[in-house]
Amino acid sequence: MTVVVIGRTGQLARALARLAPDARFLGREALDLADPAAAVAALAPHLAGAGAVINAAAYTAVDRAEAEEPLAFTVNAATPGALAGAAAGAGVPFVHVSTDYVFDGSGNRPWQPADAPAPLNAYGRSKLAGEQAVAAAGGVHAVLRTSWVFSGEGQNFVTTMLRLGATQTRLRVVADQTGGPTPASALAGACLTIARALARDPALSGVYHYAGAPDTSWAGFARAILAAAGLAAQVEDIPTADYPTPARRPLNSRLDCSATETAFGLARPDWRAALRDLLAQGGAA
Repeated sequence: MTVVVIGRTGQLARALARLAPDARFLGREALDLADPAAAVAALAPHLAGAGAVINAAAYTAVDRAEAEEPLAFTVNAATPGALAGAAAGAGVPFVHVSTDYVFDGSGNRPWQPADAPAPLNAYGRSKLAGEQAVAAAGGVHAVLRTSWVFSGEGQNFVTTMLRLGATQTRLRVVADQTGGPTPASALAGACLTIARALARDPALSGVYHYAGAPDTSWAGFARAILAAAGLAAQVEDIPTADYPTPARRPLNSRLDCSATETAFGLARPDWRAALRDLLAQGGAA
């Protein structure tokens, strides 16, 4: 099955390139997410014969989105909706990656796909609007919400902790936000599995969750990273209130992924094993 991937240089797109090197990748130079009409025109020639489209690109600068909300909405909502509409018109399934940030982070139980979203920040609002736009396009689709994506490349929590842990003796890390770190490699595999399943069974269309296990805090994740890397830096737990940011973050980012396992046979990946593999390889994972 030929897969078209929106994106080329992000964590997810790079992981997809390793798992599906024969896929067609449309990066920024080929498809401008800030221009919905131009993006549709760029995608259109690739839809003939395509088995699925995976949208692995997004505006992900959470704090900057507070000052650039119109741009975030264009990239994360208007353009994905337009691309999903083009895919629907061609009869091609569309897989769209979303985020735990569509929820307000209240309570302690894992969020289920049917729970009411209530984003706390501009990024979350833009991603929720994107989910709605993709669904409204009317084609075969899956919205896959994930959390805390990491790999051994680019800007993410793991690469940041490795860099800081190598130069500092103590790191102050938020301990009251909880979620499931998700290996980009596992997320890429999930996207491909879901894309193939949608091609076989369009009735599987809907919203799903996929995040790593077990749930932990950012501070707990940081300790695991430093320990796995053999770095001596110590982690000091701090509350979110002691690390103010322009965008509010949800405290509870736990995602209930049981529907995804039932529909697609995708169990939550063990982020600890993925972290060990990443460090052992000394590169991307």
